[in-house]
Amino acid sequence: MPNRSSLCLMATMVRERQISPVDLVDAHLRHIEKHNPKINAFVRVLADEARKAATQAETTVTRGEALGLLHGVPVTIKDSFDIEGLPTLCGSKFRLEHRAKEDATAVARLRAAGAIILGKTNCPEFLYNYETDNYITGRTNNPWDLTRTAGGSSGGESAAIASYCSAGGIGSDGGGSIRIPAHFCGIAGLKPTPGRVSAAGHFPVISHPGGLLGVGGPMARGANDVRLLFAVLAGYDTQDPFSAPVPIQVPKADGIRIGVMEQFYKVPVRPEIRDMVQMAARTLEQIGFKVEPFTPKGLERAPNLWWFFFGQLPAPHIKKIIENRGQDAHWTGTEFVTQALQEAAPTATNVLDNLADRDAMRAALLRQMESVPIIIGPPCGVPAFHHRERRWPGNGKSIGLFEAMMPATPFNLLGFPAAVIPFGMTSENIPLGVQIIGRPWEEELVLEVAVKLEEARGRFPEPPGYSE
Repeated sequence: MPNRSSLCLMATMVRERQISPVDLVDAHLRHIEKHNPKINAFVRVLADEARKAATQAETTVTRGEALGLLHGVPVTIKDSFDIEGLPTLCGSKFRLEHRAKEDATAVARLRAAGAIILGKTNCPEFLYNYETDNYITGRTNNPWDLTRTAGGSSGGESAAIASYCSAGGIGSDGGGSIRIPAHFCGIAGLKPTPGRVSAAGHFPVISHPGGLLGVGGPMARGANDVRLLFAVLAGYDTQDPFSAPVPIQVPKADGIRIGVMEQFYKVPVRPEIRDMVQMAARTLEQIGFKVEPFTPKGLERAPNLWWFFFGQLPAPHIKKIIENRGQDAHWTGTEFVTQALQEAAPTATNVLDNLADRDAMRAALLRQMESVPIIIGPPCGVPAFHHRERRWPGNGKSIGLFEAMMPATPFNLLGFPAAVIPFGMTSENIPLGVQIIGRPWEEELVLEVAVKLEEARGRFPEPPGYSE
């Protein structure tokens, strides 16, 4: 089936006239019609628009005109990015009247490269949860096991890609929201440095001080596909105040030192996740990298500072939005708010002190990574969990959601790029990802290591039941 090819191969096949964009889009739409009812990844399928765009793309090919990098390739968009004329619901009844005036910059860049948009994918309300569910679309299920979550907040995007309903697309990540769903669903994803991929046209707005944490980034089934999407999406944008004119680089990865961080300090991870990280480290060593243990210095409070900026600061604002319509607020949007409002209200002094501490931590990690430009570790302390599950056994100590996400959240706080690729499997046939962390503005090096590690890993299993 053509929809089970990689995104890169689809682009090549269209360019070499081995497949028609019309046939490629039709194959995806049939697959969505058959499989989406059980995974519920889509908020809206743009079937008519996609077929029309595919016909136009086919005409361009026939005429021998210049083709973009993604010409004729079907992609999806997380429903937090604007598409002109459509609502950006962000999983919330409070957004039902919204209509986007123009495409988000990331969407416009995908279109300019020739990509064909199949639809918008599901997310938790306000993107404020590690599970994808809401009152509009309902719950998204993990393609590997429907009783488990696909993650959040880019859970719909991840589930669509993992189940072959989409070749790839764009998500966003403020606390692991690209990397955790990628880890849970067995796909690849990149959280760039803030400003490397424009967040203009994203809701909630992240191209302001909130952009310290949140970024837009590419998601696909493999690292090569993510790299191609990144080449399309990256670039300077005056609409994003975090944006910087950083050109695409040619990385030099041969022989670099790579640090191995099996867990975040003493916070336990599942043994099979630690084993997977060790296996990835051995693989990197076998293909010529210098591998050594790595323990960050001075980052012990990083998850707490992340929670301050992600949870405590926005909680009063979200409370104001929902306080007169509490019946319309979904649990995915209120779970973290409820927790945050139980804590002392942030003060201006808190904000300034925590920003200063954040900058000190960032500088400390930059110094440590002068000689170790890449770190690998787990994206999360647990694999994809069952819906509404919140505690898991560790090494003699159980952990909750906050602790489970500690391998991911510090790199939102500090603004470091990080990718996740699938690398292992649990005994229950649930995928496990490995996280590859780099220095700011060095996404190309992160992706180069990800591609090499994937190539050494070999073919990864696929979720059962989606072969046709």
